[in-house]
Amino acid sequence: VAYLGLVKAGCVVVSIADSFAPDEIRTRLDIAGATLVVTHDVVVRAGKTLPMFDKVVAAGARACIVVARDSTLQAKLRDTDRAWRSFLSRDERFEAVAAAPEQTTNLLFSSGTTGEPKAIPWSHTTPLKCAMDGYYHHDIRAGEVVAWPTNLGWMMGPWLIYASLVNRATIALCADAPNTSAFCRFVSDARVGLLGVVPSLVKAWRASAMTDGADWSGLRAFSSTGEASNADDYLWLMARAGYRPVVEYCGGTEIGGGFMTQALTQPASPATFSTPSLGLDIVILDEDGRPTQHGELFVVPPSIGLSLSLLNRDHHEVYYEGTPEGPHGEVLRRHGDQVEVLPNGYFRAQGRADDTMNLGGIKVSSAEIERAVLSVEGVADAAAIAAEPQGGGPSLLVLYLVPVRGADSATFKDLAQKAISSRLNPLFRVHDVRVVDTLPRTASNKVMRRVLRDEYRS
Repeated sequence: VAYLGLVKAGCVVVSIADSFAPDEIRTRLDIAGATLVVTHDVVVRAGKTLPMFDKVVAAGARACIVVARDSTLQAKLRDTDRAWRSFLSRDERFEAVAAAPEQTTNLLFSSGTTGEPKAIPWSHTTPLKCAMDGYYHHDIRAGEVVAWPTNLGWMMGPWLIYASLVNRATIALCADAPNTSAFCRFVSDARVGLLGVVPSLVKAWRASAMTDGADWSGLRAFSSTGEASNADDYLWLMARAGYRPVVEYCGGTEIGGGFMTQALTQPASPATFSTPSLGLDIVILDEDGRPTQHGELFVVPPSIGLSLSLLNRDHHEVYYEGTPEGPHGEVLRRHGDQVEVLPNGYFRAQGRADDTMNLGGIKVSSAEIERAVLSVEGVADAAAIAAEPQGGGPSLLVLYLVPVRGADSATFKDLAQKAISSRLNPLFRVHDVRVVDTLPRTASNKVMRRVLRDEYRS
């Protein structure tokens, strides 16, 4: 409600995920120059009560509108704060504020390789991309119910609003965490037609009995985004609903949706993509800039939804500078995903080609992880990489750590996890720690993370 009201009033929404630690929230508030924060007093996740308002105050928010989870507020407000109910006007109608197509409507954040999050403006044309992808690739229909466990801090939150409502569908919202039996029952009770997932969530469902007793026969399709998928997990998922297809959907905040996906008119192949999304094209090149069947993916602009500016970075430098030409002289736009072309012409995602990674569907840079880990006593140097599990699937966080002479490295994994949880995000889980004498570096002293990825893979 707050999101739609702000858009209608001509304001700029600043989207920040509530799972971030206070320092990371502060960074995003400062970059955006946000003047007001809408938040809850507390949130309950997996049976734990989390003090959301207190975390936002610790992040330096100057003024808050606070929504009570229950009938009464569970937080003591400051003079600059207001309760949601007292903030609401008695008049339920107000005139929409007209905006130019290029005007910013939503500011979202995506990790860059430098450690500072990129602030990406969505214009008033970006929702058209969300609605197009929802209609043409997900077949979202008028009157259909769409459920997609996500967060307004990530692009799939605004995407869900526009892809559903512009296409006259209904959004199903569940208060329970998605990795619960209650959520799985909610999907059937709400008569969901399209269910969005991330691979790590599907893996958790498969490893438990959460879907037992949930009737998913009413589902027409699933959609998956955020991480590389595992074919076995997705065959299992399809079987929960009579082998309904999974629409693989890969894109980014700066795309406004997907650049590689599937259409429900094409045969379903678990954990693979069948086509570039409508309205753009892609090129896959090797390290020498030549077309290949296994390499880095580049987007061929222009296309509706592609970002045209960054609030705190040079947009041309980030996406265009140093990119090769396409096979026919096209200007190419960098995105950073590794892709393999399969013999049947479909595509398989291979994770990131640059120094960012997707952990649990959240994009984060190696530099951000390393900055947190270097706060651990006894760690002299650190490198963070994303490792691909055998058989494919969600990326695994692996740390290469150089100890201070005499330090006890046996405790590094636990201490690194605590540092990452408190300074960045508790959803980022350390899979493995390798203790080494030195890290491989270039002549300019940059860590050669690709060498570490190759070493760990072997």
